[in-house]
Amino acid sequence: MIRFFNSQTLILIGCSLFVLYLAGIPLVMLLYGSVRSAPIGEPGAAYTAQNYVKAYFDRDFYLLFWNSLKFAFGSTVVSFVIGTYLAWISERTNTPFKKVFVIMALIPFIIPGILSTIAWILLLSPKIGLINLAIKGILGLESAPFNIYTMGGMVWAEAIHLYPLVFLLMSAAFRNMDTSLEEASLSAGSSTFETFRRITLPLMRPAMFSALLIMFVRGMEAFEVPALVGVPARISVFTTKIFLAIHQFPSDFGLAGAYAVTLLVISTVGVLVYQKVTRREEKYATVTGKGYRPRVIDLGPWKYVTCASAFAIFFLAVVLPVFILLWSSFIPYYGVPSWELVGKLTLANYKYIMSYPLALTAFKNSFYLSVGSATLVMLLTSVIAWITVKSKLPGRIFLDNMAFIPIAMPGIVLGVSLIWVYLTLPIPIYGTIWVLLLAYITKFMPYGIRAASASMIQINKELEEASLASGGTWFQTFKKVILPLLMPGFVAGWIYISIISLRELSTSILLYSYDSTVLSIMAFDLWEGGQYTYVTALGVLMVLLLVAMAYVARQLGAKIGIAE
Repeated sequence: MIRFFNSQTLILIGCSLFVLYLAGIPLVMLLYGSVRSAPIGEPGAAYTAQNYVKAYFDRDFYLLFWNSLKFAFGSTVVSFVIGTYLAWISERTNTPFKKVFVIMALIPFIIPGILSTIAWILLLSPKIGLINLAIKGILGLESAPFNIYTMGGMVWAEAIHLYPLVFLLMSAAFRNMDTSLEEASLSAGSSTFETFRRITLPLMRPAMFSALLIMFVRGMEAFEVPALVGVPARISVFTTKIFLAIHQFPSDFGLAGAYAVTLLVISTVGVLVYQKVTRREEKYATVTGKGYRPRVIDLGPWKYVTCASAFAIFFLAVVLPVFILLWSSFIPYYGVPSWELVGKLTLANYKYIMSYPLALTAFKNSFYLSVGSATLVMLLTSVIAWITVKSKLPGRIFLDNMAFIPIAMPGIVLGVSLIWVYLTLPIPIYGTIWVLLLAYITKFMPYGIRAASASMIQINKELEEASLASGGTWFQTFKKVILPLLMPGFVAGWIYISIISLRELSTSILLYSYDSTVLSIMAFDLWEGGQYTYVTALGVLMVLLLVAMAYVARQLGAKIGIAE
């Protein structure tokens, strides 16, 4: 028993040190770099506040701050409205084709952010945008009715990419809410509006605030839309300002660090508020039975209106972007759909991508990083979840909090932090695939810990105790008992992390080298080079790879669960 307790303690210490290395050291080095007077690698530098003075007293800083807030707030509101409306239709109404809506609402989640942004540029660009050209041709307008290169265009492109997460969060809230309180209010004579204000809104408030805060943090850390749309439109936000500070000549890592710390503070405040809101959710809990199903609202003839509106949203958010990506990938040069171009459809773009000198390297690196980071994150967080949920070891709460810290670190901030770490410490992995692997593990660890903890809570401790009583070691018990029972949550977390790893750009763009190029970087470079049809062909291949990986993971997870 003492030996087992010692092994538990060693596991706790080992996990704590590793998590501290992943999450704590980059944070310390970021703060260190932001107050350093000399570039990275130069000895004898003094500590100074000059980087912050340079950042905060720049006449454009407050415009930068205002643009970042507007972009984050605007994309939050638009994504929340779209996601919540679709969730309400699918969970609480008798609208036809609800199951189809659930599938279509999640399709944008599979499309990498850089591809979604490119699709909307091809749809709403004033010069080449398909929607603008179609409306101009139909109405005979001289100028384009829409312009992606505005703050409104940026907000729309980001919101369409984010709304599937709102849909998931709000669908769960609508599904679990006990509507008997609403029925009691209506039976007591309250109007529909009064019931909504006094009953429905308070019950939904935690989920609403959670979704809004998560979207705001995601909007603040977004990189793809600000880089591809905001930079050409001369609309700067924190993420692009940090990127440009590092990629200018000479690089200003101190200024980038000052901006990164500012963005980190804003994101941290949002995460802390989110945690405070979610901790108080039990105030709004209602008691339901196991077979409880929420009351479905009969909309009458209006159900056809909600059905039509949902299909209209999906046409804009899914059909048009997917169509423009597929269309562009099969034509020799970019142009709007026409019979002339239909006759020129070709696979040349795909052949070019497959024969591109860097393509095989990018595909291999992305695949290895996606599979490797997802597997290592879920294994690490499964052990952490066991420590925090099943053990009584002192320090387990500290470990849980440390593992969640990276959720407040935007990708671009993590990239700056790791630059300081591996160009300062004598660990020669900067510019290799290994620094990207560590970055991905750090960035996605909070998602893994939540997936693993949720599944770990459901495992009965008696099974673990029976294994130990039969003479099994902790490792044998974890491998043979806990991990198989954890497999549904493990696979779900693995699929999610592998998808977001393969499409990751904001951290990778600061840490990659030629030999460690990944698909998102390759797509970014092709777009910057004006090779529109090639980048869309690459994007289609990326999406197919994501779908194939998710399918294989689900099949393997099911077989492992059956075998065990």
